[in-house]
Amino acid sequence: MTQATPVQSDALAALRTQIDALDAQLLTLLNQRARVAEQVGELKRQEGTPFFRPDRVAQVIAKVQAGNPGPLLNDHVAAIWREIMSACLALEVPQRVAVLGPQGTFCEQAAIEYFGSAANLIYCNSFDEVFHATAAGTAQFGVVGMENSTEGVVARSFDLFLHSPVHVVGEVSLMVRHNLLRQVNSLDGIEAVMAHPQALMQCQGWLNEHLPRAERRAVSSNAEGARLAATNPAWAGLASERAAAQFGLHIVAHAIQDEASNRTRFAVICLPQTLPMPQPSGRDCTSIVVSVPNRPGSVHDLLTPLKNHGVSMTRFESRPAKSGQWEYYFYIDIAGHPAQPHVAAALAELEALSSFYKVLGAYPLGQDV
Repeated sequence: MTQATPVQSDALAALRTQIDALDAQLLTLLNQRARVAEQVGELKRQEGTPFFRPDRVAQVIAKVQAGNPGPLLNDHVAAIWREIMSACLALEVPQRVAVLGPQGTFCEQAAIEYFGSAANLIYCNSFDEVFHATAAGTAQFGVVGMENSTEGVVARSFDLFLHSPVHVVGEVSLMVRHNLLRQVNSLDGIEAVMAHPQALMQCQGWLNEHLPRAERRAVSSNAEGARLAATNPAWAGLASERAAAQFGLHIVAHAIQDEASNRTRFAVICLPQTLPMPQPSGRDCTSIVVSVPNRPGSVHDLLTPLKNHGVSMTRFESRPAKSGQWEYYFYIDIAGHPAQPHVAAALAELEALSSFYKVLGAYPLGQDV
């Protein structure tokens, strides 16, 4: 092993001293920023305005990135500033965010990506509970899964939007890597693999090849599957690296999802009085749900206003209305914001054609993380 020369050791010590001095300066400046943030929070409290403004967070990060001279990458700058703003916001008022639990879920990870790690996370047993906690005010915000790039929509979330008073104010598109977790670092002797139904489907090719005889047991979340795997050496879970650390499990196989670019889109929800519809950002999505009378050509008529006003449709999903009459709800995402005249005109015509019409939210497109 090569030893450092005295000259190299002296140079390294000098650089470390310089870093220590810079760290002290950074801490002083961060605390100065935090004190100003506390004053902002007091003014917001007096005015009754929302404490958390995702559009403001995005503006600050974009401005900092625009002035970034390097060598830090802009993605890393964004992550650092999101944590700084999250910590400062916690001094104003902690943000209560409902997520699918237990600790270690991808839903938890999406919430941290959006709100920062200073958010006060409330762990729920199902997306039903996330919607209920958000609508009841137990949580100010909720984060729910909406769709996966491999297996499609999370049907339960779509159904819950129908009669819930919450709306969508943001989204997170998260790269999802499923890992096989177990007490023992081996594939031998695995009797059951436990995970959320979506995760089991996303890994079915790998499971068919490597664990064809193991039972596949659906549970409420991937982290719950990891928690259960920690209780029995014959069980395994499909979950994140965060869950492996949380429950002290070995990662027996990394990234076993069938599609390498597997992503899940999460929606950030809240009551309108908590945070109104965000203003247009220039890169927005509007989500609506509609139903039309069951007659020939009704679905074609539904799409005509979008075409006539030059509005691009980015999603079209149908869900049964469960009325017994073969009726459906149609969930539609369009590019743009209702504040834009052509979007507003198309939506007005579409509403006139619909027997049921609801805007689920208009929000900035999420960044892939």
